[in-house]
Amino acid sequence: MKLVLIGPPAAGKTRIGKRVARLLDLPFVDTDKLVVAEHGPIADIFTEHGEPHFRALERAAVVQALETDAVVSFGGGAVLDAETQADLEGLPVLLLTVQPHAVAARLGNGKRPLAGDLDAWSALFESRRELYHRLAGHVIDSTDRPADEVAEEIAAWAREQFRASVIDLEGGAR
Repeated sequence: MKLVLIGPPAAGKTRIGKRVARLLDLPFVDTDKLVVAEHGPIADIFTEHGEPHFRALERAAVVQALETDAVVSFGGGAVLDAETQADLEGLPVLLLTVQPHAVAARLGNGKRPLAGDLDAWSALFESRRELYHRLAGHVIDSTDRPADEVAEEIAAWAREQFRASVIDLEGGAR
């Protein structure tokens, strides 16, 4: 059982994903955290080595994360990779969105490449919006909602997806 959370930076994929993992009794894996643990802060990687280098590290983290049953949170741009898009086929993928007014405080921590730049975040989200929606089986907006409430909604959707995949594996409903 895997559940993949995608969406723009600061949508709450990590914070909410951890809660979803607890509700589903699954491990939680964050591809950004895998990159940081092995290579250092993402903002530093972007500055010192550029985005293509970061994307290669991110792709390796995606492959590693998808090797186990878990709730997996992708970095916002992980879905740009064609191989990653192919990896998502057949998996339950949830798009977690957030409205710009809720993003400003989340970007202000200086740990992200877009730290504090709401205009850049908005442009980035718009450039990826169609791709996110194409890859996702379901969309939930986290804006101004308690994380526990959003996590419960995601977990309920995931349980339905898991049940449906078990029925498919068994050759249809009996």
